[in-house]
Amino acid sequence: MNILVTGGAGFIGSNHIRHLLATTGDRIVNLDLLTYAGNLENLAGLEDHPRYRFVRGDIRDGELVGRVLAEERIDAVVHFAAESHVDRSLEAPGVFLDTNTRGTQVLLDLASRHRLARFVMVSTDEVYGSLAPESPGFSESSPLAPNSPYAASKAAADLVCRAYHRTFGLDVCITRCSNNYGPFQFPEKLIPLMIANALEDRPLPVYGDGLNVRDWLHVEDHCRAIDLVMRKGRSGEVYNIGGGNEWSNLALVKLLLAELGKPESLIEFVPDRPGHDRRYAIVADKIRGELGWRPLRPFAEGIRSTVAWYLANRSWWEKIRSGAYRDYYARFYGPGGRYERG
Repeated sequence: MNILVTGGAGFIGSNHIRHLLATTGDRIVNLDLLTYAGNLENLAGLEDHPRYRFVRGDIRDGELVGRVLAEERIDAVVHFAAESHVDRSLEAPGVFLDTNTRGTQVLLDLASRHRLARFVMVSTDEVYGSLAPESPGFSESSPLAPNSPYAASKAAADLVCRAYHRTFGLDVCITRCSNNYGPFQFPEKLIPLMIANALEDRPLPVYGDGLNVRDWLHVEDHCRAIDLVMRKGRSGEVYNIGGGNEWSNLALVKLLLAELGKPESLIEFVPDRPGHDRRYAIVADKIRGELGWRPLRPFAEGIRSTVAWYLANRSWWEKIRSGAYRDYYARFYGPGGRYERG
């Protein structure tokens, strides 16, 4: 197949592209605007791959998207592109709604016109809102109750996907995953931020009392699940993807400090962010039963390998923290660059 991956220079998108190129014969077109979290160094080494092409562009640009779908003879879309950091959504809600909701609608409209075989919407467990400590995890039938502008923009996009399936017959599947971790995660997210700060002996900021709970899944397990849904998922269905692996933020930060041999005195409690969801947890029985998926990476091994990756790739996250990572695009795809035509 010819697959369009939107947001393929981000954390999960870049891991997914690497997964597809390593495990399938599919041809991948990566459409990414390269906003703050889009980093082409996540895909370094693939520039000359015969089954990969990068196009810099905005999912809200219907003319560009339509041209890519036609020229590249796209069969399916895996849609990652989104503004995704909750803290940023508190500062600029309109940007999140425009990109995440309207951008998804533009893609759906063009996917419908071009009669694509499948559209996979990569969403989040945050659309379900917050769980009480004793409550069972979210299932696909849990009501949508988003509590941040980011989560609301993703919930709205999910509903637009449902509408295009029901009204226009577009073959859509939606995935909703718990928190991911692993290589190439933008270092303002919890795990890479804490690793980087600890390595620099800087304070590790923990919101509130640190007892907010998240379900963690290695990004490679997530990518396998998305690919299964793309190939075998039932049209119009939602599939939850979770690790069944709940940790409080404080316990996780202490685990990372122990892995790094750093003192817990580096932890610094900071005021909680507005509307901070207390707990997320996912029930993934549906994807396990229907598609035979299960997470393969044990958390203890996954955390050790993730810490080792950030230790071995210090220059990668240091460039991001300094802003120097943006030079990569100029070298390869900017005026006079190696792939100027894009």
